[in-house]
Amino acid sequence: MIDNILARAIAGERLGLEDGLALFESDQIEKIGHAANQVMERLHPDPIATFVISRNINYTNVCDTYCRFCAFYRAPGSEEGYVLPDEVILQKIQETIDVGGTEILMQGGTNPDLPFEYYLNLLRKIKKHYPQITMHSFSTAEVAKMSQVSGLPIEEVLKQLKEAGLDSLPGAGGEILDDRTRRKISRLKGSWQEWVDIQKAAHRAGLPGSATMVIGFGEEMEERVLSLLRIREAQDETGGFPAFITWTFQPDNTNMKAVNNTPEEYLKTLAISRLMLDNIQNLQASWVTMGPEIGKLSLSYGANDFGQTMMEENVVSAASCSYKMNTNMILQLIRECGKIPAQRNTKYDILRVFKEGEQAEVDFSMQN
Repeated sequence: MIDNILARAIAGERLGLEDGLALFESDQIEKIGHAANQVMERLHPDPIATFVISRNINYTNVCDTYCRFCAFYRAPGSEEGYVLPDEVILQKIQETIDVGGTEILMQGGTNPDLPFEYYLNLLRKIKKHYPQITMHSFSTAEVAKMSQVSGLPIEEVLKQLKEAGLDSLPGAGGEILDDRTRRKISRLKGSWQEWVDIQKAAHRAGLPGSATMVIGFGEEMEERVLSLLRIREAQDETGGFPAFITWTFQPDNTNMKAVNNTPEEYLKTLAISRLMLDNIQNLQASWVTMGPEIGKLSLSYGANDFGQTMMEENVVSAASCSYKMNTNMILQLIRECGKIPAQRNTKYDILRVFKEGEQAEVDFSMQN
C-alpha cells in the first residue's frame, strides 16, 4: 500500500485522508523521505537550498490567551511583562539591515492593553525609517485581538495594517488545525476555522502568509492529516501560502509534556507534508528546534529552504530549546548537503547565489 501511495504522489496525483493516515502509520520513514525528495526535486530542479536573513522581534510578552504550551508569555499585570520602546525596535531593525537582513518577523502576545493605533503607528514609523524592510509580522491571534479591541471587522483591520506597512502574515497560531487538540492546548486561541478564515482574509487583502503545523501535543494522526488537508484546501482557494513549516512542540518551562517528539517523527511529518501539500511550493526546515544535523537531513526529506538565520529568538528559547546559527554556518551546512546556498526574500525571490567557498561579507552574533 505504501509503495502505491508514494508512486502516485511522485506521479503528481493528489493524496487524500486515507493516504495520509497510512503514511503516518508506516515506519518506512526513509522510503517516505526519498519519495518526498523526488517531489521536491520536481518542483525545484536546481540543486539550490534557500535561506532568509531575518530577525524575530517580540515587541511584547503580555498575553491573555494563556496557551499551555507557551513558556514565553506573561499575564497582564505581571511585573515581568514588557512592551519594547519604539526606539529599541528601530535599533533592532537597523542591526538586521546592517548584516544584509531583509525580513522582520515581529510578534508578541495578545496584549489587551495595546490599542489598534499602537500597531498602525509602529508600522508607519518602521516603514518611514526603513522602507526596504519586509514586515512579516503578527499572528492570526494578534489580528483577532486587534479586531476585538478596536471593534473593527477582521477585513478592515487587515486593510489598515497593510496600508500602514504590513507585508505578510506568518503562520503562528496554526499549531494543529483541529478543535479537539486546540481546546486542550489553547482554549482561548480560537478554532481552526478562525485561523484559516483570518489567513484567507489576509490573502484577499494582499497579505500572503506562511502555513504551519506543530506536532507533539498528543494529537491523533488524523488531526495531523486534517491540518494538512485544511491548509491545502485554503491554498486551493487563495494561493496565498508561499511556504509551509512544521516543527515539534518544546515542552520545557511549560505545563505540558511532549508526546512522540523525536527527530524521526519530525522528518516523517515533514516528508508527508511535502507529499500532501501539492499546491505549496516551498517547505522550510526547522533547525531552530531540531538542531543543525536534523536541519541538514530536512533537505533530503522534502524541504527546499533552510529557513531563517534568526538573529534574535525568544519564544522557543523560553522553552530552553533553541539552536543558534549565523549566516556562514548556514552556508556551510547547506554545502554539506551537496546543495548550493542562496539568500532569498520573504516572497522566495532569490537575491544572491553563493559560489563555492564564498562567505557572507558581514556576519552577526546571535542576540537576545
